[in-house]
Amino acid sequence: MELSVMPCPYIPLCYPPLSLRYLPSTTFSSPILTHLYISVETLDDCFYLLDGRLRKLTTLCVNVHYMDRFSEAVHNMDQLLNLKCFSLKSFCLFHQYDKIVLLLRRMSNLEKLTLNISVEGRNKVIGGAFVQHHILDYMPQLRSFTFYICTYVDPIALPHKLSSEDIQLTLTNIGLQHVSSTVSYVHRSTDFVYGVRAACSIFSLPFEFNYLQDLGNNFPNIVFSFVTNLLIQDTIPFEHEFFMRIARSFPLLKHLCIRNRESQKLDGLVTFSSDNCQLHSIIEYPHLTILDVRSS
Repeated sequence: MELSVMPCPYIPLCYPPLSLRYLPSTTFSSPILTHLYISVETLDDCFYLLDGRLRKLTTLCVNVHYMDRFSEAVHNMDQLLNLKCFSLKSFCLFHQYDKIVLLLRRMSNLEKLTLNISVEGRNKVIGGAFVQHHILDYMPQLRSFTFYICTYVDPIALPHKLSSEDIQLTLTNIGLQHVSSTVSYVHRSTDFVYGVRAACSIFSLPFEFNYLQDLGNNFPNIVFSFVTNLLIQDTIPFEHEFFMRIARSFPLLKHLCIRNRESQKLDGLVTFSSDNCQLHSIIEYPHLTILDVRSS
């Protein structure tokens, strides 16, 4: 038996997610359900779904809206031996990465894993060694691993200025070949404290997700065939060549959000004259329907 309670693919938060926190375990249960595709409110809800109420479940694909809303409830932590396929996606930054690790370690028979998460509040980047020792070592049956994991860290916590090549090396060192990485430096505003932090991402290829955020000037020369929603951000200006690369690398782009308050430069001078604009070729985004420049 299969059940799908998922939002539309291009608008991940288009209707209220399911919340199980205050409901008895018999409210959402089934002795025969094997495949579930669902959008839930918090990470707690994901734990509730896997507390034994869906014992026959072999496939769970879940979108979590608010990853950091996690209660002190004691959850069933038994092994999920029937689960073969698990997908977890969230578009919100969160601190509870250790909770994710504990959840994944219950899935020793997993064959297919998909992760799309963005983590903050750490002083170390989640790289290849961390993924191997904290996740993959606990999944001996794993055959497919599709992922995008972005870590937001304070540059002060880094031993040196990281490059995407540094992070890429941590992935190839554990035998992951079809992978890539990016490092962007983005502005942040947390509790009225303003500053810059590094957004360090690792992801599998081809990139199979439709949303990508905090991409900066330095990104790999690959085609993101599935991305329709893109947020670009950097602490240095986006020049004309950068937008040409975006058009080539994101052929199906529909929604582009730009966050960069630094002005473009031409021949060393900041300028917006019509004469200078004629020096650049026109860049076309044939599928673009929304352009958000409110933070630029």
